[in-house]
Amino acid sequence: MMAQEKNFGDHQDFQKAEFQENFNSEDLDAANLKPSPEKPLRKREPIKHLLIGSPKAVTSTIHFLQMIGYANVGDWSPPQSTGNPDEVMSILIRQISVL
Repeated sequence: MMAQEKNFGDHQDFQKAEFQENFNSEDLDAANLKPSPEKPLRKREPIKHLLIGSPKAVTSTIHFLQMIGYANVGDWSPPQSTGNPDEVMSILIRQISVL
């Protein structure tokens, strides 16, 4: 079975509304996390995103994630060599809310 590739430059079939529904910026901003009678108190925990690929693929993905409002370019670690030719990795650690 062939793996499907996604070109991050082509956003036509990207479901931004679905992404925002599942990763609401309110959940990612500790300043907005306030107990209220309408919402149960959520527990915060770290989630680690690891990108591994060519320098171009990693950089393009980081910029795409900034473009859709998920993470700023400066939030990612600088690309580090993995030891494999033409391959780097970058990590992002975010705090998310979970019930």
